[in-house]
Amino acid sequence: MPLQPERLADIFVRLCEIDSPSRREGRLAAFLRGLFATEFKAEILEDASAAATGSDTGNLVVRIGGDGELPPLFFNCHLDTVEPARGVRVHRSGETFTSAGATVLGADDKAGIAMLVELARSLKEDGGPRPPLEFIFTTCEEIGLLGAKNLDFRLLRARAGFALDSAGIDLAVIAAPASNHFTARVRGLAAHAGLHPEKGVSAIQLIARAIAELPWGRLDPESTANIGLIGGGKATNIVPDLAWVEGEVRSHSRELLARHTTAIEEHFRDVLVSHGSLPAGISGPSVFSARLEFDFVEQFPTMRLVDDALPVARLKRAATLLNRPLACTVAGGGSDANIFNSHGFPTAILGIGMTDVHTTDESITLTSMVRTTQLLRALLEV
Repeated sequence: MPLQPERLADIFVRLCEIDSPSRREGRLAAFLRGLFATEFKAEILEDASAAATGSDTGNLVVRIGGDGELPPLFFNCHLDTVEPARGVRVHRSGETFTSAGATVLGADDKAGIAMLVELARSLKEDGGPRPPLEFIFTTCEEIGLLGAKNLDFRLLRARAGFALDSAGIDLAVIAAPASNHFTARVRGLAAHAGLHPEKGVSAIQLIARAIAELPWGRLDPESTANIGLIGGGKATNIVPDLAWVEGEVRSHSRELLARHTTAIEEHFRDVLVSHGSLPAGISGPSVFSARLEFDFVEQFPTMRLVDDALPVARLKRAATLLNRPLACTVAGGGSDANIFNSHGFPTAILGIGMTDVHTTDESITLTSMVRTTQLLRALLEV
């Protein structure tokens, strides 16, 4: 039986209108539990990740039976949405869905979830042979892939699969960069800005100098860097003794990622050595030197699928079956797929047609959702 577009549209709207901002995915998880248990008698497992993520639910693994002679496949979507995401109401104009208010729509990633529901329903109606399926619904993806990072991978029977979480249509992301998140804190010397500013060392001035002298944006064909947050100071009449920035470095090369991160730290230190000191007498009995606290953590590792990896090979066969083009691309962002691949579960990311994600202009068309769901079905037939 063919897909039912209006049924897909209905479940999409219903999912979008269940609020699920990061760490508050519990209502959506409960809805999916009920749906899959009632309609498919699915086995539903929840891991213990909530203790680590701070979410009000763990990750869910939904098992839907199939031909036990065939190797199982998994599909992954995340449950959470970025803010503003409370009180979402969906507006439909023809085939296009947008938010009816001042919130995001939530197509990222509820369009993917809706497609999986329609996929399962259509497969149930057809009743033909297919591999066993696992739907993996993760929490807290939007705030650092926390659900995937704390997923109990022992729950998975499938060894390879697909993440439905990218813009575009008829495309698969097969490579994505690693990312380091860094924080630089500069500690200067406070002084009264009107009475004796020469006795102070401005942490804001030092951190501004360091930022201004460093390259940002695209560093090389494989790497980028950005400062996203900045703060410091206490009042306008105090030479600020503390300033901080947070940023990130991304690269498809782990060597370049390490090199660029180290270069940023070393430049901050060089600026403090050159401009962050006051001689004895002005600063007190001894020379004062500003201090740097620099920390970084890996947000996510690289992913790169080879041409003969199961997801890539299956996608190419599915595209041939559907007689449609399929682009395999390299992305600049990270997703749950980075984590799955790092644990030895080859995972390609599928474009599902959403646009303007992470904004209140977010939208998706029913045609895009149907077209992607057709691809999902084809993946099970090749």
